[in-house]
Amino acid sequence: MTTLDANGREAAPLTAYESRWAESVDSGKVLAAYQELQRRQALPLADKMAMSLDRIKDWHSAWDGNVSVSFSGGKDSSVLLWLVRQAFPDVPAVFCHTGLEYPEILRIVKATPNHAILHPKIPFHHVIQNYGWPVASKKIARGVNILRNPTERNKNVWRLYDQGINRRGKPVHGFKVPDQWRFLVDAPFKISDHCCQVMKKSPAARYEKETGRRPFLGTLAADSKARQRTYLQTGCNAYDMEHPRSAPLSFWTEQDVLRCIVENDIPIPSVYGRIVEADGRLVTTGVRRTGCVFCCFGLHMDHLDGPENRFQRLAHTHPNLYRYCMDKLGLRQVLAYCRDAAPPRLAQRFVWEPRQEMRQGRLMEIGA
Repeated sequence: MTTLDANGREAAPLTAYESRWAESVDSGKVLAAYQELQRRQALPLADKMAMSLDRIKDWHSAWDGNVSVSFSGGKDSSVLLWLVRQAFPDVPAVFCHTGLEYPEILRIVKATPNHAILHPKIPFHHVIQNYGWPVASKKIARGVNILRNPTERNKNVWRLYDQGINRRGKPVHGFKVPDQWRFLVDAPFKISDHCCQVMKKSPAARYEKETGRRPFLGTLAADSKARQRTYLQTGCNAYDMEHPRSAPLSFWTEQDVLRCIVENDIPIPSVYGRIVEADGRLVTTGVRRTGCVFCCFGLHMDHLDGPENRFQRLAHTHPNLYRYCMDKLGLRQVLAYCRDAAPPRLAQRFVWEPRQEMRQGRLMEIGA
């Protein structure tokens, strides 16, 4: 039977990627992989470490040792680097220096033996001028950018982000830009998800092309739906991707990462504070995630981690970075627009003014 698109025309055939995914879903492979992921996520940490080491050795062997660790300096990649070097001490740690990192991150990178530092071709302030601000999430920012720039050539993808209908006329969950974020379409500044591509992925791709080294990544399937889907399709070691990569911690959880750090005394940047137990779970007394200091992705979810969001904490712990972010880059205007234009429940998440009641003990600990 011929499949018609949303305009009544014969739909384009599935791409190779879409065909593989559809076949995996129909055959039950995706469900089986998801159930296996859940089983592995429930394993003791010692078992996970042994399984990850097996995958590390397989990857190292497959590429004759010509591999590297993508090292952000954060807690996940610190655990990954430590684990890789348990088996292969000479594997280099590769860091993309975007200019957007906490200074504590740079200190730990520079103190790490056998590291390489990469640089993007353009600085962040040119990225936001040329492409746009990273706001909401990668998928929402990408969708908003497409909705703001309709063309004859992007009608299918425009409809996907506007209505959630793909080029074959079928509804697809998770692509339509939610109504509560539609105010971004009229924002007086550019918005896109292009920042990570320019600042991190492109330098890493150049390094891989120049050296031939295949990377280990410290990503977890639990980080996002996109990473979970990738893991369900490829497992930890993705040999057949256009850019092969290994993510040997994929079936770990954040609790596993924190416990591994504590039990093995793995150094992490002081901006995390200490790792302590609260309500039966391990938490950091400083920031939960490092990443790029000025990134707005996920800002609206920061209230789940405590009374202050990332920018309010930044004002206390790194006032110079805070002033650069707000006044030089213009983030204050971006957040002000979001607070004024967003629906009320969402608008209250866009705050940046530091709280008056500074938690002196915690702040001193973070800045130590």
